[in-house]
Amino acid sequence: MSLIYSSVVDAPLDEVFAWHERPGAIHRLSPPWQPMSVVREASTLDGGRAVLGFPFGLRWGARHTGYEPPHRFVDELDSAPLRWALKWRHTHEFQAEGDGTRMTDRVDTPVPGVLLRSMFEYRHRQVAADIAAQRAARLAGDRPLTVAMTGSSGLVGRALGPFLTTAGHRVVRLVRHAPTGPDERRWDPDRPAKDLLAGVDAVVHLAGASIAGRFTDEHRRAVRESRIGPTRALAQLASSTVPVFVSASAIGFYGADRGDEELTEDSERGDGFLADVVAEWEAATAVGDIRVVNVRTGLVQSPAGGTLRIFHPLFATGLGGKLGDGRMWQSWIGIDDLVDVYHRALYDGSLSGPVNAVAPQAVRNSEYTEVLARVLHRPALLPVPSFGPRLLLGEQGARELAEASQLVRPAALTKAGHVFRYPALEPALRHLLGR
Repeated sequence: MSLIYSSVVDAPLDEVFAWHERPGAIHRLSPPWQPMSVVREASTLDGGRAVLGFPFGLRWGARHTGYEPPHRFVDELDSAPLRWALKWRHTHEFQAEGDGTRMTDRVDTPVPGVLLRSMFEYRHRQVAADIAAQRAARLAGDRPLTVAMTGSSGLVGRALGPFLTTAGHRVVRLVRHAPTGPDERRWDPDRPAKDLLAGVDAVVHLAGASIAGRFTDEHRRAVRESRIGPTRALAQLASSTVPVFVSASAIGFYGADRGDEELTEDSERGDGFLADVVAEWEAATAVGDIRVVNVRTGLVQSPAGGTLRIFHPLFATGLGGKLGDGRMWQSWIGIDDLVDVYHRALYDGSLSGPVNAVAPQAVRNSEYTEVLARVLHRPALLPVPSFGPRLLLGEQGARELAEASQLVRPAALTKAGHVFRYPALEPALRHLLGR
């Protein structure tokens, strides 16, 4: 036995086991720092089979056996050629303990336990935090919904979709390719079919071309055209069929540099290309008598995407450092806190219009680099010269992305009594990076 890891989750036994049985659980349990993707999720814990993908086309297939609800199930590696070289038997055990549940992972493998421990620590934290957030939502009025989602394959969609399904919701993915199953529907962004949202209770709209990139005419056009027209068309359709429309937005609304001004949802818009796009993007959702939430998102923290995906390998090799003088404000949010904001937008009728999705504790760039370096046990001695971002992003891109300074506060969420999992940066990064 190479590893035994155990902790107590503050939830009843049946609830904890049921969470593991729902679609999306394996996605929520996969550490974001690992070079791994879920190729196929098992349809059942009673004899089903899951497949994980690793670099160079390597596949890890595991069969679920030993199904004894609500106390036990087992994963056994069964894919060639790995099974010929590596033994892996992972027993999941669940036992009532007081008002909670003791969750124990027993792994029989030649892989040293020290290499596995951070993964299982992450899994246990994630299960406990997800179940706590979902229980709080139910107490506040959350009920099972059918949610149509665009952008489900993006950074936010890959986290939000599995979170919603483990919470008991059904997610219908609106895709541009031919549907591959009953939970996908073909979506034409310019002319969505009239029956696209049939049987749907809410829409989460995440799709849009990445803002990151050199600000050429072509890039600016792609950013604008992928948002304004498709958002208006989908919102118009939703306005006659569903009660709530939750759309991605961005703190770029406030402009590239507002100094030390504290920005809330009531603050005026700023200047610049991104401010123009976000203003038009949000205006495109105002098309009818429907509750609309515009999630103005800050710098999303996840090693699976966004700025942290770029900074993580640089800082891990000791090559990271502050940008310029490091004085710019960075209003950030952990990926799991962002998921909670989208979830709340679905069930909390008090949220309407713009909602700043940022952690309560913004940091300056110099503090961000110090914290990330400390988490990774590396120095941060090499400041990035100002010409670096300009080479990659151009003058405008550097000013509006890399050098943007916005001190944004989550005023609407604070008023709603929202509780953040990670209000401070260091605990958020330690969780996301397994440190």
